[in-house]
Amino acid sequence: MNTTVAVIVIVVASVLAFGAGMAAARRRPATAVVPGDPPPTAPAAPVAGPVEPIEDAPRAPAPPDPLLGRLSRAVDEIDHGVIVVDGDGTERFRNRAAHRLSDARDGLVLVEAAVRELLGAALEGRTLRREVELYGPPAQSFVVSAHPFIEGVQSGALALVEDRSLSKRTETVRRDFVANISHELKTPIGALGLLAETIRDEPDAEVVARLAERMITEADRASCTVDDLLELSRIEFGDDAEFVEVDARSVVAEAAGRIASAADQAGVEVTIEVESDLRLIGDRRQLVSALFNLLDNAVKYSPQDSEVVVAAAPADGGSVLLTVADHGIGIPRRDLDRIFERFYRVDRARSRGTGGTGLGLAIVRHVASNHRGGITVASVEGVGTTFSLTLPPAQDGPVGATPTPIHVSSPTDHSSPTDHSSPAAVTRSSTGEP
Repeated sequence: MNTTVAVIVIVVASVLAFGAGMAAARRRPATAVVPGDPPPTAPAAPVAGPVEPIEDAPRAPAPPDPLLGRLSRAVDEIDHGVIVVDGDGTERFRNRAAHRLSDARDGLVLVEAAVRELLGAALEGRTLRREVELYGPPAQSFVVSAHPFIEGVQSGALALVEDRSLSKRTETVRRDFVANISHELKTPIGALGLLAETIRDEPDAEVVARLAERMITEADRASCTVDDLLELSRIEFGDDAEFVEVDARSVVAEAAGRIASAADQAGVEVTIEVESDLRLIGDRRQLVSALFNLLDNAVKYSPQDSEVVVAAAPADGGSVLLTVADHGIGIPRRDLDRIFERFYRVDRARSRGTGGTGLGLAIVRHVASNHRGGITVASVEGVGTTFSLTLPPAQDGPVGATPTPIHVSSPTDHSSPTDHSSPAAVTRSSTGEP
């Protein structure tokens, strides 16, 4: 039994014992004075006429147990939800995490319903465990367990609710990472081996030249995957980062210059909108990398003869807002919560045609984290997508001090991909993600 469960059991015992004592006090029979029976400390005085029974004066309630209070406060601070009921099913204790369930008006009501059902079974002497999956977004996972509890002559039940959303999401990301990196490297390596075998036995020089070009393409694909992994690792751990004052226009122009060739081939126009003399504090290489990856996605998933706008402008509180907006295919709502994961792709079949490693948005997320900023995405399928990178003012504290908030939304108003007012917006923090 781990420490958390041991403390919970102690509190349960205290709650039931304290409740039993109070119940016994409430059930204590009244004491009557019978004529002719002397009181224990003084002789009876003469009484004329019949004597009615006289009840004892009401007893003052027992003072609360200080140990119980301390233990209850301790359990109130743990992450698990704890609910205790007595043998009659009356709730005796619910900690802070469990109150979140009873007050819920969303999918968490399903977790509360599972708690009630399992507590009823536990009062019949059964121990049960159930997993409750909420598909969101964001997806959440809870494990509800209920146990019968007996303390002396008193009985009751204990329910524990464990929120496994973060750990399950982390497990999924790690599993997908291993599977995806294996696939991303195995495909070009296998192609290189097959092409090399074909060239070895091919007498036609024209065919050999064509196959050699294909080998170069596959080698570049493997190289890009490795380069992006190294870039992600370097940015994630802040290696060689140098935070200085930089000109926003020059950062945007450099990123746009890197994507210019791909944009010309795709028939997409990249427009720069930056206010003059706008400066910010950051690592120039990281900022250019983040903007380039956002522009790369925007160009790849935009139709021919469309426009991609990259802009920089001052925001509230002295922050700087960098945005990349397109009028492309958009992102389905079900995928918005996962697009910042390594190697995650919305449409794997389309990704094979557009290229890329699936690491671009993961790089953007870590750049935002290193700059104490936030990354926001608003998208409507068939209308377009807008990514916004917010960089706080330099005087707010040391760079890299806080995790990155990620806000994802799928507006119901299809008039603009930059509309953030939709009630369908979902917010999650990237704290603890790999």
